[in-house]
Amino acid sequence: MDEYQQLISVISLTMGVAWASGLNLYAAILVLGLGGSTGGIDLPENLQIVQDPAVMLAAGLMFAVEFFADKVPGVDTGWDALHTFIRIPAGALLAANSVGDVSPALQLAAGIAGGSVTSVTHAAKASTRVLINTSPEPVSNWAASISEDLAVLGGLWVALNHPLLFLALFIVFLLALIWLLPKLWRGIARIFRKIAQWLGLSRQVEEEVLDGAAPAGEEMVDTLQKLQSMRDKGSLTEVEFQQAKAKILGNPPASE
Repeated sequence: MDEYQQLISVISLTMGVAWASGLNLYAAILVLGLGGSTGGIDLPENLQIVQDPAVMLAAGLMFAVEFFADKVPGVDTGWDALHTFIRIPAGALLAANSVGDVSPALQLAAGIAGGSVTSVTHAAKASTRVLINTSPEPVSNWAASISEDLAVLGGLWVALNHPLLFLALFIVFLLALIWLLPKLWRGIARIFRKIAQWLGLSRQVEEEVLDGAAPAGEEMVDTLQKLQSMRDKGSLTEVEFQQAKAKILGNPPASE
């Protein structure tokens, strides 16, 4: 029974640090370092490096920088883009060192799993911020950033003190990501297409469709397919789609 509980604790810590690193790497390192150095957390030997004062000082300074950068619309997205190359490898490294004294193969497996968890968590955070930045007010950025900081603190506390509860919530989180990420990416793609339209960078076929070009035969079928694709991707609203389709078919919609 003790071995089972130890295994659950190790898995919870490994997934916990990987998940937290995807949200706020520096906060995760700082929580682990402070907890380990004060005796509140019994860290595996390979992870005790985060207790070093130099590591905690560096993590604290970077956390302070991220605390403000993460709350400024636009700056937070640039910060997330840069940290794609920092959070993911760091999360994988922390996860690999969280499993304790095991074989190199198990340590590598933990690093691969941890890096994957960090990457999807980071992707969800960055994608959400891009959509939030479409709102002109800064309140939503502050709310999202503070919520993420609190989630890191609370999530790591649950992972260390209630591993079974954390793993249950972690599974729910992964299932929610499977459902949410495609929607976030479609939303982001829609934003970039709108920006391209504003800058005059839309494809010529979109201009032809919206101008009411009326091709014939196979060309008409191809144009209608592209028109439907534009609607599915969000470049056109349903009303714009129906109007452009009616023009191509030479059957203008009835006036209301």
